[in-house]
Amino acid sequence: MSLNPSSEVLRPHVEVQYAEELAALKALDDRPKPPNWQLSPWAVVTYLLGGKLDNGFEIEPKYIGQRRLMEIAVATLATDRALLLLGVPGTAKSWVSEHLTAAISGHSNLLIQGTAGTSEDAIRYSWNYARLIAEGPSAAALVPSPLLKGMQEGALVRVEELTRIPSDVQDTLITVLSEKVLPVPELATEIQATRGFNVIATANDRDKGVNELSSALRRRFNTVVLPLPTSVAEEVQIVHSRVEKNGRALQLPPTITALEQISRLVTVFRELRSGVTENGKTKLKSPSGTLSTGEAISVLNSGLALAAYFGDGTLQAADLAAGLTGAVIKDPVQDRVVWLEYLETVVKERDGWKDLYRACREVVD
Repeated sequence: MSLNPSSEVLRPHVEVQYAEELAALKALDDRPKPPNWQLSPWAVVTYLLGGKLDNGFEIEPKYIGQRRLMEIAVATLATDRALLLLGVPGTAKSWVSEHLTAAISGHSNLLIQGTAGTSEDAIRYSWNYARLIAEGPSAAALVPSPLLKGMQEGALVRVEELTRIPSDVQDTLITVLSEKVLPVPELATEIQATRGFNVIATANDRDKGVNELSSALRRRFNTVVLPLPTSVAEEVQIVHSRVEKNGRALQLPPTITALEQISRLVTVFRELRSGVTENGKTKLKSPSGTLSTGEAISVLNSGLALAAYFGDGTLQAADLAAGLTGAVIKDPVQDRVVWLEYLETVVKERDGWKDLYRACREVVD
């Protein structure tokens, strides 16, 4: 339960943001549903990819990409195998995970955030130590984890950054995922999962300090790899739609966002990511960062804030330059060389990009 007034929440859960869409789908959804699912698999995929319902109601796309990937992800969750969404940072793994849980279970708040400090207690259960000392082990003294709650409710549980969790703690999931049982030896009992329970985990494959999944745990997951956007147009569409929503949530003053500026930003990220210009004629050095779609969204949000509060309300090259330079230059020595070389050999020579070149040179110099 949230302690904040709903009108003051900076980022409402997606089941709140998209309540109207979920209700519209539920009202028209007459297809078979797995146990404890709020929507049928077809309706879940429609919710993710968008479309027009029979009554004319428009569902906004949440994921822009291959339909088959979403069908595989949803079908997996209807079986006894857990789902692992794998990909580089910024490929919408967490975004898809949150929307899947909202559409299937009706809420997305059963979340375990993986870190190097995540303990077995965070995955299994902990204790109210005041009651434990006063009464000894009892069901009343047990504090359920999100995983345990999901097993009891028959709901989906999200595990973010699974490979950030130490390997021995990761393996706590093996019995739950294979036997659908969580032993509670202190009470000489066990929690058996209710129908509808499953786990969606996310992991990125370029992170440093990653703990590899054991083969036993990996077998319990069906892995779906979320790729980077396939084209500039697709990535521009993703960035534009997400930034529009973020601007409304942050209540930024109205600004004019030219698609040309977004296209420039996306093109820079894609070229430096791939190590070659879009026309394939010039090879480039890549910086140390991932330059993901998620980072492009952050850079654009920053630029819009500058344009709204310190500019004329129209996104200009100068508004992008600071965030763009900061996104590229993670290593102040190596990445600075890469960025300067790209500015001089590509940006400076590209027709219509002189304003971006000058703005970025002012920042980097």
